[in-house]
Amino acid sequence: MADLKEYKRDKIDSKFGKIVIDRDLCIGAASCIAVSGVTFELDNENKVIVIDSESVDDDMLFVAAESCPTKAILLFDKSGKQIFPK
Repeated sequence: MADLKEYKRDKIDSKFGKIVIDRDLCIGAASCIAVSGVTFELDNENKVIVIDSESVDDDMLFVAAESCPTKAILLFDKSGKQIFPK
């Protein structure tokens, strides 16, 4: 079973309702942090965590998720449907 960490996103104008980090896939490449350091950081296990799910707009959040080389950042819409990666 995957080690998944979920972060709710309540930003009013966002199409995303949840960010999920697959900690088994995360290799600590930090590309998401390079894109959005206000949203993500590495924890003491060198795995990414969300520090502020509301900090950026949808476009920036999508680019940060897309930058992950292992696709460890999953984005879901407000109804729970996975948007990224497909």
